[in-house]
Amino acid sequence: MRQSLEILQANSLELSQLLQQAILTNPALEISTNEEALPEETAVDAEHDAETISDLDDHARDEYITTKSSTPGPSQETIDYLYNSIVAPHSLQQHLTEQINNEDLTNELRAVCHEIIANINDRGFLDQPLTDIMVTSVHSLGVLEKGLVKIQHLDPAGVGAHDLRESLLIQLQKRNLLGSLAYQIVADHLPDLAQKKLPFIAKQLKTSVEKIVRAAETITTLTPDPGAEYDPTSNPYIVPDIRFTRDIDGDWKAILTNEHIPEVTISHVYKDLLASSADSKTRTYLKEQIKDGKQIITAISQRQHTLLRISEEIIKRQQDFLVSGTSALKPLTMNELAEVIQVHPATISRAVAGKYALTPHGVIELRTFFTSGYQSKDGAQVSNTSIKDTIQNIVQDEPSSKPLSDTAIEKLLAIKGLKVARRTIAKYRDQLGILPSHLRKKF
Repeated sequence: MRQSLEILQANSLELSQLLQQAILTNPALEISTNEEALPEETAVDAEHDAETISDLDDHARDEYITTKSSTPGPSQETIDYLYNSIVAPHSLQQHLTEQINNEDLTNELRAVCHEIIANINDRGFLDQPLTDIMVTSVHSLGVLEKGLVKIQHLDPAGVGAHDLRESLLIQLQKRNLLGSLAYQIVADHLPDLAQKKLPFIAKQLKTSVEKIVRAAETITTLTPDPGAEYDPTSNPYIVPDIRFTRDIDGDWKAILTNEHIPEVTISHVYKDLLASSADSKTRTYLKEQIKDGKQIITAISQRQHTLLRISEEIIKRQQDFLVSGTSALKPLTMNELAEVIQVHPATISRAVAGKYALTPHGVIELRTFFTSGYQSKDGAQVSNTSIKDTIQNIVQDEPSSKPLSDTAIEKLLAIKGLKVARRTIAKYRDQLGILPSHLRKKF
């Protein structure tokens, strides 16, 4: 049961890894060559005893399995070529190290730079102060400081800083903006800028709000994470498990992609061995391996069936989405769908976890289709996702000098026939990453 749940919850890439591991640990499983699909086995097939039984001992059985079931693998030359062809992501640390190795430095300074680079995290910041690094280093604090200055002049701009403020100041300095108004704001008023206290900053720096606004625009062009470009997790690769497409009649269909899922079957060699072996221990071992293999194949089949049924019901209930996008999503809960396809709601939750569908509106997480909602004055059902889209559109169209409060947004939604509480609007606004009205104001 635990294995079945694991297979149900796995996305296509995870399932591929699970199956590869299962094939390694269970010799009765093999990847299908599509020569013959696995037939439905009966209890008689699994328990069949041949009339003529050869007297195989363990050594003979192992030799038979090895010689009959294995197929020639790729040559070592091919394996070496494949491994050598794999291109690993270029990390920030590698990028910095290459630059240092191309610099004309003393051996001591180069060694110090390598030591500091080892303490720079994926965001591009130095994880600990130089005084802490000095504790385990053979170099003095003065040499470490020289090494850090050298690193802070490397690409990307802002790398090697201890915090955001220092990183932004380094970036401004590299743009020849040392001492500029933008530099002064970052140096002395970064928290005030984050809270949009532009009149206060202008008063403190004895300048106009207009000049502060222009300087703030320059600051927004800087990067808060200098190492983000080299972060291997910043652009995860998503493989859809489902594809929503139209057939020649214009009807929407759900198709399982199965792109990374190998087809596995029970090895015919092991079936033959079970039929011919007279050794009780051998037969017990073979029965267990074949039984476990069939359970895995059954769990995969159930996963695929459940995922397809869920997707077909989503298509039935979300026709408007397929035409108009997420703003047209209808309220739909997992409990509702569980009743229709006659499974437990927890099964729906596990089946859609971490899985995506390729739709006419891009790759969408399956969980997106499950949302509660509201009923408008005219009786139409509107999902939470649609409400969020409406709030986002309202904020995008608001006057920049006089942004709308949550109460004002509540009134605008009411005009559209949607009764949404102000605290709910605030929650949705936070989920959308929209700042409160006083922080959205532009001067």
